[in-house]
Amino acid sequence: MTDTDPQKTIKVLVISDTHNRHDTLAMDPADILIHCGDFTMSGRESEVRAFDAWLAKIAPNYKEIIVIAGNHDFMFQEDPEKARALLTHATYLEDSGTTALGVRIWGSPWTPQFYDWAFMLPRGEMMKAKRDLIPAGLDILIVHGPPQGILDVTTEGVHAGCDELLTAVHLKQPRFCAFGHIHEGRGVLRGQPTTFVNACSVDERYQPFGKPILLQIPTLD
Repeated sequence: MTDTDPQKTIKVLVISDTHNRHDTLAMDPADILIHCGDFTMSGRESEVRAFDAWLAKIAPNYKEIIVIAGNHDFMFQEDPEKARALLTHATYLEDSGTTALGVRIWGSPWTPQFYDWAFMLPRGEMMKAKRDLIPAGLDILIVHGPPQGILDVTTEGVHAGCDELLTAVHLKQPRFCAFGHIHEGRGVLRGQPTTFVNACSVDERYQPFGKPILLQIPTLD
């Protein structure tokens, strides 16, 4: 996906839902690498260590690496201090933000309640309180799951996205909203002012898709 002259942009490679299959991906170099969560299958310490080892291997190809957790990444909810300490080759965001190479980024892991997974909240006021934390003026909003009605249709034909997130995006108007979670919803939906990116890296049978999705963000100079 190329929005402007590559000479004047920050290249951002976006992946999600790799589920321990990171080594199968064809990873192109970029300025920033973003992972939208579910880098493990069950959030075990061994999986987090293996993910960080993979990040260490590819780190020379990126100036910044930004990661959020997903509903499979249990350790980041159950033992957050230890989990974050294990993730040594990325900036981890959890209802928090950073500026990377001048790109303003906010990350949040929450998705609507579905069985007993990690980082899930009931729809309504509890979820709204998390979405209200999202600031305006973002270049990239990273969330684990999609907004309601946007790249969120499951194989059963159900829209599984988050209503409160959709409202927040309409209000805060980030330039990009990147997510995963619904594997079969992978794709890019261009919009104004927000372009939506479902960057799932494996399908619903955990088989890898094609190349990760590349965004290009105009620089400020």
